[in-house]
Amino acid sequence: MNENITRWGIIGCGRIANKFASDLKFVSDGRLNAVASRDLSKSQAFAQHHDCPNAFGSYQEMLESGLIDVVYIAVPHTFHCELAIMCLEAGIPVLCEKAFAVNAGQVERMIQTSRNKEVFLMEAIWTRFIPAINKIMELIEAREIGDIRHITADFGFLSEFDPNSRLYNPDLTGGSLMDIGIYPLFISKLLLGNPDAIKAVGVLAPTGVDVNCSVVMSYPDGANATLYSTLSAKTDTSCTIFGTKGKIYIPGRFIEAKEFTLQLDGQEPETIACERKGLGYCYEAEEVQRCMAEGRIESNHLPLQFSQELMEQMDEIRRQIGVVYPIEKDIE
Repeated sequence: MNENITRWGIIGCGRIANKFASDLKFVSDGRLNAVASRDLSKSQAFAQHHDCPNAFGSYQEMLESGLIDVVYIAVPHTFHCELAIMCLEAGIPVLCEKAFAVNAGQVERMIQTSRNKEVFLMEAIWTRFIPAINKIMELIEAREIGDIRHITADFGFLSEFDPNSRLYNPDLTGGSLMDIGIYPLFISKLLLGNPDAIKAVGVLAPTGVDVNCSVVMSYPDGANATLYSTLSAKTDTSCTIFGTKGKIYIPGRFIEAKEFTLQLDGQEPETIACERKGLGYCYEAEEVQRCMAEGRIESNHLPLQFSQELMEQMDEIRRQIGVVYPIEKDIE
């Protein structure tokens, strides 16, 4: 790896890949050096738009080019496991979009490959690394609001039903849970750990993926969480953390917060502003580069066990609401 600049490659040319590529300009020692798509014209257009010098019409060609030090995988969930393992086996560190894979079995395979090859792997839960979330964790660890008793979090937007769109296509592991429901699940796991009980209900589209998903979780210390995702309405996409001495409110969209409100019992609320460079994706890229520079094969701030357990929660939720993807049936 170049000692001064980390050369990023991107697999996929969709909306999230564009956001990530745009935010790489905020990473002082990283740059986008290559992009790959199965459609060469798409990767060439993407490369031109982001001033990237190399475009490929084959993922394997990019991995073998010697032009990248790390790859960001930004294709639908269905392909995450296959492509992550391909990259890891080629010795290329991986930042893979969330949801990490289709199910916990696939995540386990990815993690095992990372450990066998001793190559870095991390799920791209970018919200984990934005300054607002780090500040909130500091306050909670300092017991500013006492013991957490309840968390509410939601994420929803209105999307017209289209059986061919990524969001509603079961072949592309569509549905609200996999696309956006992971964010409320993430914040509850980050702050409360693993639940001892999960109760979920959902409304399914004609294609069999979930349009709405509501989850209630309880935790061993007596706390609980109510979480919601939907493709049928625009929600506040906010998060409130209730403690025994006060609360923290993260306004919409909490996943990319630049500020939050701390309200301690008997005191006036205090709005705390935080830095956010660009859209906020640069912070996860910086975390990957830090870990690579330190010779780590996983992040100590977002360890692979966290991603494994998060996917296990999603598997259980899908089991309860009745969502099974074709790729899982094929495996069976």
